[in-house]
Amino acid sequence: MEHTTSLTQHIQASPEKVWSVITDIPGSAATLSGVDSVQLLTDGPYGEGTRWKETRKMLGKSETVEMWVAEAERHRSTTVKAVQGGADYTTRFNLAPRDGGTELTLTFGAEVIKPTVASRLLMLLFGRMGMAATRKALTKDLAEIAAKAESLP
Repeated sequence: MEHTTSLTQHIQASPEKVWSVITDIPGSAATLSGVDSVQLLTDGPYGEGTRWKETRKMLGKSETVEMWVAEAERHRSTTVKAVQGGADYTTRFNLAPRDGGTELTLTFGAEVIKPTVASRLLMLLFGRMGMAATRKALTKDLAEIAAKAESLP
């Protein structure tokens, strides 16, 4: 059982600037108000295999999730994965040059790994509510990514 949502934000900044914001994992807590802290687990530049722990407040409670870069195509797209509480989470960013700026599309998906009758029922009951809260948080993230990218020299 999978839930996905997709959002697009036009940003008045080049794909290079937008890329520099979304791949700045150590700086993400400063850029995104929803992120409380980030702990890098790997060294080196952003790319496939980069891992970190991110602490975020969601629905009033703080949760730390280990995340990793599954795919990265410089200045074009990146996919970040996380597995938490029996669910597989995928966040994909696509960057496209448009109208002198960048069209940033964020697609988020949550899939229950080993669905049980109880987890299916919970997803039916809370899936919509959870995705609505997630969509609201992602909309805010996109606006904050845009503000940061547009403020870069």
